[in-house]
Amino acid sequence: MKWLLLLGLVALAECTIIKVPLIKKKSLRKTLTEHGQLEDFLKKHPFNPATKYFPQNDATTLATQPLVNYMDMEYFGTIGIGTPPQEFTVIFDTGSSNLWVPSVYCSSPACSNHNRFNPQQSSTYQATSQTVSIAYGTGSMTGILGYDTVQVGGIADTNQIFGLSETEPGSFLYYSPFDGILGLAYPNIASSGATPVFDNMWNQGLVSQDLFSVYLSSNDQSGSVVMFGGIDSSYYTGNLNWVPLSAEGYWQITVDSITMNGEAIACAQGCQAIVDTGTSLLSGPASPIANIQGYIGASENSNGQMVVSCSALNNLPDIVFTINGIQYPVPPSAYILQSQEGCTSGFQSMNIPTASGELWILGDVFIRQYFAVFDRANNQVGLAPVA
Repeated sequence: MKWLLLLGLVALAECTIIKVPLIKKKSLRKTLTEHGQLEDFLKKHPFNPATKYFPQNDATTLATQPLVNYMDMEYFGTIGIGTPPQEFTVIFDTGSSNLWVPSVYCSSPACSNHNRFNPQQSSTYQATSQTVSIAYGTGSMTGILGYDTVQVGGIADTNQIFGLSETEPGSFLYYSPFDGILGLAYPNIASSGATPVFDNMWNQGLVSQDLFSVYLSSNDQSGSVVMFGGIDSSYYTGNLNWVPLSAEGYWQITVDSITMNGEAIACAQGCQAIVDTGTSLLSGPASPIANIQGYIGASENSNGQMVVSCSALNNLPDIVFTINGIQYPVPPSAYILQSQEGCTSGFQSMNIPTASGELWILGDVFIRQYFAVFDRANNQVGLAPVA
């Protein structure tokens, strides 16, 4: 009987899922709009989502992360760094691999408006001589690299390398709703040879499965979650469909086609896509995106946003992404973003040439519709309609 009880406890421990709640907050774009600063900001910091992917930098000495690409993000979680833990609000980003937060060495207005890590208040902090530079558009945020314990969902990830900012330009980060970024992509795209947080968790035996999963709520401020080491079937309906990665680094997959009313509107010969929780919208090459904006009646306003008549929602069709032979419809209620200011398109253009042709980014507009599992053990992504 004792052995049965012990085996039951072991099985229960192996099934434990580490859940980190995500809170939905107002995006930086909305905050800048409310303060009447968006137009001026976009002039100083042109928005180009393509700069996030495949950056040209020296990976041995320089970490590059274009912060301007996070201006539409709305989902954030809390982590602790140090002993005792100092709390930070971060983006859990499957489109990058590094962890960084502001530090007390930074005295700019942007840093003073956010939580800052103080190494002297942590008994487990280990300094390094390495530096880090994080690009945001027309300048960069600079800092140093160090090691410490990172608390994620109540577990301690020890000896984790992370960036501590020393300078941050106030015009961009002052109003940002997040302190830093926690990257969840593969280690081979991590700058400065850093070991990503999830890799460190797996290497230390802190999770029972080499995978994590993401659920993003469409409406509520709460309810969204990142789950490390397991899958909770209550968040989706039907079965998970597994899609093999076409390249390891980003969570990159092959899309068969993108259609509307049964007609191909993009990706007719197949294309590549990155499943990215750190990108808010659906991004793709300029030409097909322009066609889609035309199909849905979107037009550009003075702030560079593609606005749509809210009354069009009832008449627009689904846009269907066919992936590994399975159709994933995205309804107009998902790809048209509704707010008090009106309605905007959930599509944005970018151009990234790849060896495999055009590249798309399946951001939060897509992930809100489909529960996503990021399976490192088998190098695949699992997708299923959200419950």
